Amino acid sequence: MEAVQEIKDRPLSVGTEVTEKTRRRTFSAAYKKQILAEADACTKSGELGALLRRESLYSSHLASWRTARREHGEATGLDPKKRGPKAKPASDDKRVGSLERENARLGAELARAKAVIEIQKKVAELFGIDLPKPEGT
Repeated sequence: MEAVQEIKDRPLSVGTEVTEKTRRRTFSAAYKKQILAEADACTKSGELGALLRRESLYSSHLASWRTARREHGEATGLDPKKRGPKAKPASDDKRVGSLERENARLGAELARAKAVIEIQKKVAELFGIDLPKPEGT
């Protein structure tokens, strides 16, 4: 009866109260390693469930931690991971694309320069002008 009286005495909330956002739990690698060792040592029926209740964990925690330990090793597999979108590394694709465009532009410029030089040689030959020979030939 006291619990009913407590509920009646509480003021009604109008729904404008802002509550603090709950934080997601994070577990250190040492804690994960300790819990996995304790879970692996459980042999009797109900011991594993008691461990999970005592630590307020889910069986999915153990499953994902075991998977991480198996796939990535004991040293790095149990380290906490940062949540959210991953930072994009400096994109080499953009740099490669810009370098390829610059290479094509410079190749076209070189082809035009060679064409101009050939025309100059022909004009000099027509007018009988002796052009100096490039060094090394």
